[in-house]
Amino acid sequence: MTGDLICIGAIAGAFGVRGEVRLKSFTSTPEDIATYGPLTTEDGARSFRVTLTGQTSNALTARLSDIRTKEEADALRGTQLFVARDRLPSLPDDEYYHADLIGLEVSDTGGTLLGHVKAVLNHGASDILEVQTPGQSSTVLLPFTRAAVPTVDLRAGRIVADPPAGLFD
Repeated sequence: MTGDLICIGAIAGAFGVRGEVRLKSFTSTPEDIATYGPLTTEDGARSFRVTLTGQTSNALTARLSDIRTKEEADALRGTQLFVARDRLPSLPDDEYYHADLIGLEVSDTGGTLLGHVKAVLNHGASDILEVQTPGQSSTVLLPFTRAAVPTVDLRAGRIVADPPAGLFD
């Protein structure tokens, strides 16, 4: 997260020869990426209106304002697209934006520090918290389920975990 900006997508490269792009959407409903109004680059230097044109494997296809050629589209490969946090919908209880979880302290039910959330991963089945353990270069993957993570307290900046036996040994 950069200030009050949330990354909701990334440009995966050109699609065709007329300036369309392959667009990876990080929104829960991928097509919603086009509904948030102009999206900006992380530094705010560029802003794009997104018009969806179709789908390809693992991505949407889209036309971005002011991008007219394949070369312009290719030059944007890897560019992350951000939206102001206040344009995102409110979430119901027990749902969180990934950006809000990154950096939170993780402790077990007894109060022992287990580490901090380094990333939130999702490979299809459910979310997984990547926890950086203190003094270690390796990380631990903690299932982000109610059983393994009974408490998320964003105000206090902490997560209480009840990890499966042996996970943090």
